[in-house]
Amino acid sequence: MTETLPVTSVWLTCQQPARDQRRGRYVPETSSHPGKMLPNLAAHAIASYTAPGELVLDPMCGSGTTLVEAMHLGRDALGVDIEPRFTALAHANLDLAASQGAAGTAKVFTGDATGLLDLVPASAVGKVSLVLTSPPYGRGTHGLVRATSTGVLKRDHAYGDRDPGNLAYAGWSRLLDGFAEILAASYQLLRPGGTVVITCRPVRRKPNDFIDLPGELLAVAKSVGLVPVERCAAMLAAVRDGQIVHRASMFGLMAVRRARAEGIPVHLVAHEDVLVLRRC
Repeated sequence: MTETLPVTSVWLTCQQPARDQRRGRYVPETSSHPGKMLPNLAAHAIASYTAPGELVLDPMCGSGTTLVEAMHLGRDALGVDIEPRFTALAHANLDLAASQGAAGTAKVFTGDATGLLDLVPASAVGKVSLVLTSPPYGRGTHGLVRATSTGVLKRDHAYGDRDPGNLAYAGWSRLLDGFAEILAASYQLLRPGGTVVITCRPVRRKPNDFIDLPGELLAVAKSVGLVPVERCAAMLAAVRDGQIVHRASMFGLMAVRRARAEGIPVHLVAHEDVLVLRRC
């Protein structure tokens, strides 16, 4: 049975829709990434656990949300992603942030983050103040949909690179093993007292196959020496006058309706778990 932590705080990170958080701050092609972190979530974590001038790392940076928000907050950042098309997107977003006067700097590298120490500069060892990341949840994630006269078309709902190192295409055991390797390397990059923030959510693959991914990742993080300090809930919905206002896409709505039609009692996802750990 996996360990849990009590929720210590709720982050209101989706008072604005995700598209409005990104509009003008990210290149339009960013929408093609299937598992983007909310910019306000990344910004909240960076502001909470680092100071200006400190170094932030995202070992699975995708289109570069963590790096962009770090730059705008006056932090420096390093990012790694295994898919060249996403690191190209990240480069474009970093260039846009720099053109908008972001005070921080960032670099992104293409490669398998399980070999993290071979990808980032040796000078970063012991210097990172915050590791902020989210693991891939599988082959299909958020995605975009468009209604047509013949039905609904999906796009950008799956990772593209089927390289053996791509954890999005690994089984859950390999995902956890790979994440352990990434966290072990991240531990070496962290300064003493540095923080790791992992955003994640439970995953249901089949009616009777519910995976407590936050609990599994917490156990993995502890196994490499990280010490749990907080568990937070980052809202993926707005809160208005004490009521939750969902921000689900048509893709998400369709998935819930389909599951309920099959007798699976699921609800729209309204938050992500945020695991906060520290290197002592």
